[in-house]
Amino acid sequence: MAKILTRYKTQHADELKTVDLAEKTRNYLSHEELLEIVQCKLEEAKNDNMSIESLISLEEQFKSALSLTRARKAELMMEFLKTLQEKVNEHVKKTDGVVMLFKQEKLLREENKVLASQLTKVPSIMLLEANS
Repeated sequence: MAKILTRYKTQHADELKTVDLAEKTRNYLSHEELLEIVQCKLEEAKNDNMSIESLISLEEQFKSALSLTRARKAELMMEFLKTLQEKVNEHVKKTDGVVMLFKQEKLLREENKVLASQLTKVPSIMLLEANS
């Protein structure tokens, strides 16, 4: 998972650095406004009043809106992956703690068996010493 994140970050680092979402979104129209403009322009096109410059401008606005949308999606995806990685790390730490507890419990049981066997030997040794 970590390898995937680092590879993605390196591949898209330039794109993410150049996109300052807050700054760029202020300069562009919302998607709904762009769609309304397209609808109006298409209706104007029926009357042959649409210029090539306005079409090019509209295309550039769409490209910018698409670029911003993709950048925001990538940003959200990176945030999601980061939180997911943190959750996985927390889970691994908890699991490691549980595994350690099981190992300690196993060691304590083995030690308890050894001590119990030693306790059974102690009375027989005391009896031998008492008889001597």
